Amino acid sequence: MESLGTLAGGVAHDFNNLLMGIQGRLSLLMLKKNDTDTDYKHFKEIEAYVIRATDLTRQMLGIARSGKNEVKATDVNGLVKVQNQLFGRTRKEITIHEDFAPDIQAAEVDRHQIDQVLLNMYVNASHAMPQGGDLYVRTSNEILNSEMTAPHNVKPGNYIRISITDTGVGMDRAILKRIFEPFFSTKERGRGTGLGLASAYGIIKNHDGFITVYSERGKGSTFNIYLPASGKQAEQETLLHSEIMEGTGTILLVDDEEMIITVAEEMIQILGYSVITNSDGHAAVDIYREKKDQIDLVILDLVMPGMGGGELFDQLKAINPGVKVLLSSGYSINGQASAIMKKGCRGFIQKPFTIQELSHKIHQIISAEGLSC
Repeated sequence: MESLGTLAGGVAHDFNNLLMGIQGRLSLLMLKKNDTDTDYKHFKEIEAYVIRATDLTRQMLGIARSGKNEVKATDVNGLVKVQNQLFGRTRKEITIHEDFAPDIQAAEVDRHQIDQVLLNMYVNASHAMPQGGDLYVRTSNEILNSEMTAPHNVKPGNYIRISITDTGVGMDRAILKRIFEPFFSTKERGRGTGLGLASAYGIIKNHDGFITVYSERGKGSTFNIYLPASGKQAEQETLLHSEIMEGTGTILLVDDEEMIITVAEEMIQILGYSVITNSDGHAAVDIYREKKDQIDLVILDLVMPGMGGGELFDQLKAINPGVKVLLSSGYSINGQASAIMKKGCRGFIQKPFTIQELSHKIHQIISAEGLSC
């Protein structure tokens, strides 16, 4: 499983770089189009395919347990409610019943990854109810002792439980033993990759939590997701809007992939910024040392040969403790992105990203007074 996870993570990283090249070029082309243009619908279709491909790479990263990127104290009830609403719109034959603990504690999670876990669980439940049915989603605060946590190799303490019960066909013991294996699927060819539950398992495990499942043939299934509770107050989610936010200033862009450099450079210039590019970590340090008073933001790729993003980040901080960095990656190895974020870096953007997403991330970091890495 560990070797397979490493392989999945490496493939996802390279594939996300390719998708970044496609998505970046597509964003630039769509800036000059509106919905009345004859080829606009083709661009939107291509964008939809990129989104589907990105979802697949995220499943692979979940299996790789590739690290949590942006961890924030989160209102679990709010997170679950939004996902219920989104899923409910697409599966009207399924009735979703909610039972949320009003005093639910916050959990420190990567919200996008937990969204992915919930979606994977809901899709799995919908496949078990092809004619429709009921989906019961509950949240509760739980105190787990060592007897309950030891089998899952996690610490006892306060947890948040998200319980998802369907009224579907259920599973026998033979299937239950294999449901979290990558590429295992009971669906016919073309209906599933077998990555959904494996990815969910990897993501929750990487959040120091665990998943239990109970099921019987003909009696539906219940999945229980346990996440460690946080003593912190839940932070408000910042919504990214569809419009582009322009700005001024100078940005140092560091990435070892030429196709990323060329497309991201043009995207940044269109947003109104001047750009300095470099593909080598050592050279980037020299550039920043010489021009730190002119550079307003560094966009830094996490995975690079030679000097990686983590080491480069430390050297930039040594030159200027107030350096502002937007971390960018298609993959975070062994939680490196999370480790850098904990050092004070406030910005992370996952490849592939659109020009709209990039504009908001840049604006958030440059315009926030005192907000630095």
